[in-house]
Amino acid sequence: MVESKHKVSLTDVSIFYGKSQVIKHVSVEFPEKEITAIIGPSGSGKSTLLRSLNRMNDHITGMRITGVVTIDSQNINAQGVDVVLLRRKVGMVFQRPNPFPKSIYENVAYGPRLQGLRNRAELDIIVESSLRQAALWDEVKNRLHVSGFDLSGGQQQRLCIARSLAVGPEVLLMDEPASALDPAATAKIEELMLTLKRTLTVVVVTHNMQQASRVSDHTAFLLGGELVEYDVTRKIFTAPQDKRTDDYISGKMG
Repeated sequence: MVESKHKVSLTDVSIFYGKSQVIKHVSVEFPEKEITAIIGPSGSGKSTLLRSLNRMNDHITGMRITGVVTIDSQNINAQGVDVVLLRRKVGMVFQRPNPFPKSIYENVAYGPRLQGLRNRAELDIIVESSLRQAALWDEVKNRLHVSGFDLSGGQQQRLCIARSLAVGPEVLLMDEPASALDPAATAKIEELMLTLKRTLTVVVVTHNMQQASRVSDHTAFLLGGELVEYDVTRKIFTAPQDKRTDDYISGKMG
């Protein structure tokens, strides 16, 4: 079997908010076109680690990062890196659906328009393709001009995924993407993730152990800002090497 190519790499990464160290010397590599789950209790640094991959932490006052984060071997924190281009390459879906106060069509067309695309026929193609990728097209194709807020919670989350896909990312970050959804909507998001990994590298933060075991290829366990264990998901869940991982997965640790 050919070994997977690593798309994302963190080397001795530490992140500070003021004097508080939130991430502690994390080194890990995430394979290309696979799903990596980041698990751990609340406050373990999962979202902070995820947001370091597209520099969303830059917005936090007092944030400081050391170590190296690379995507396709490029140091994303190097001087001169275009953060707008980085976030086009590394899309993000948040915990709660956050559609813009616009139509379904304009939500998806927003990114391409921002990049200067004005041709309606090309926009139509991108909107349809993105909605199809997000498994939403058949549900909304006859009402593209209604507000995104008219959709159900699960549909809104898939609309946000379509919006991210419209600018052609190579990596998709998902921060608890199904935590606000019912089981049926969650199942659709999980099914969608499995489809997306055919073309994208997906990194997902989740509190849901069952979700991590169902959808991810690899799992990283964070505790107190430290990477306790990282391995193939099957091994993490059936034969963890660290007792703390076993305690967390078995429910002995909250």
